[in-house]
Amino acid sequence: MIFSRRRVAAAAATALLSGSAVAQTWTACNPLTNTCPANTALGMAIDVDFTQGEVNSFEASGGTVTYDSNGAAFTVNRGGDAPQLTSVFYIMFGRVEFTLKAAPGAGIVSSFVLQSDCLDEIDWEWLGAAPDEVQSNYFGKGITASYNRGQFHQLSGTQSDYITYTLDWTSERIVWTAGGTVLRELGYNDAEAGQYPQTPMQVKFGAWSGGDPSNSPGTIDWSRGPTDYSQGPFTMYVKSVKVTDYSTGSSYTYGDSSGTWQSIRAEGGEVNGNEGNAGILTTTAVAAGTTSTSEANVPVGGIGGSGDAGSGSYNVPEGWVMTPEGKIVPVGSSSVTPTSPLSSPSPSAQPSQVPGGSGAETITTFDGKGLLTTMTVPAGFSTMPKSYDDQGFQVFPTAVPAPGSGDAEGVGSEDATDSIGVLSTEGEGVAVTLLPAPRLLNSDTGRVHLGNACCGALL
Repeated sequence: MIFSRRRVAAAAATALLSGSAVAQTWTACNPLTNTCPANTALGMAIDVDFTQGEVNSFEASGGTVTYDSNGAAFTVNRGGDAPQLTSVFYIMFGRVEFTLKAAPGAGIVSSFVLQSDCLDEIDWEWLGAAPDEVQSNYFGKGITASYNRGQFHQLSGTQSDYITYTLDWTSERIVWTAGGTVLRELGYNDAEAGQYPQTPMQVKFGAWSGGDPSNSPGTIDWSRGPTDYSQGPFTMYVKSVKVTDYSTGSSYTYGDSSGTWQSIRAEGGEVNGNEGNAGILTTTAVAAGTTSTSEANVPVGGIGGSGDAGSGSYNVPEGWVMTPEGKIVPVGSSSVTPTSPLSSPSPSAQPSQVPGGSGAETITTFDGKGLLTTMTVPAGFSTMPKSYDDQGFQVFPTAVPAPGSGDAEGVGSEDATDSIGVLSTEGEGVAVTLLPAPRLLNSDTGRVHLGNACCGALL
């Protein structure tokens, strides 16, 4: 579970002293006690390949997440490092399949979590000091009256091999699998009373140091620390993530304060509307070597690091949709087919042709760096049908004639040197004016930003 070090330390200490505690996990708005914004629904299936780089459907926090041929890398170098990715969407029951190599190192914790705004939670965790072990856990409504939900499972090669793990979550049961083998199954009636996770969840994953000397003794012991940073850096890798939402619609809201799945409303869709189309979970026999735990210092919820990071509120911009590759693009993009919840990618849009004729007009649009720009195009161009590339930027002609100059032959050609309206998705545009932008999509990073393209906050 990804969680706040400071809050978990307090929770663990309280549990050790009293034998019971209420979870200290932080949430931006708990819908069981407050009126909160709707949760943006995934409502479909996506398959994200992090070896191809960053996607804007997951927001980074707690440190730097880097990308290479190994996928997304979450590195702990020093105290306070706690890089994680959090989905901007929620699922209401569903399946998450991911390929991961856990970080080594005493006290280092790798985590993959589903967590809701009311602090329902389903966890995978790997301790760096235990390369042949993985932990499963769950919590309901953030309640930790007892710490008897966690189980440790024998699993070889968690730090040396890429292993594919699955969380399959329905209204009836949760199944944890690794390499196609069931490690654990929890039925609705087998959960602690009233604590079966059943509210819309975000997807969160990252690494942190439970063995940092600043943590409580209980947290350090649980993580099998202390952490010796001189032995680092310690890196967890996630190669890919497949997420299937078993429900449909554009958003999920809580109909009352009960926290039951029957109270969840799917705007424009149906709870469990996708479940029958998701296919069958293929597994082998249940693995041996599972050990239950009643240790009071098993922590709950959020993220480790220097600050709090629990369940936050992120929004997909109005008029934008999710592609099957996990990119958020304008709804008008010809590379998007948003009507099918379990759709496949469509071919990329082809550049539109500029009609002949004289005259020009100035328009405002985004360049290949995600910056708002002004440019000159032929008169009437702004009223033509629009098409978009697979990164969500509008496709323009390869060259636009400057007023009175006749037809240009192409970007970079001698005849086009006086053109002031050239724009391409490779960032070859010239003579542009940078303007303030309330919402930006950066084609280099694939992220939606507020404000300056380099430093804006993801919506």
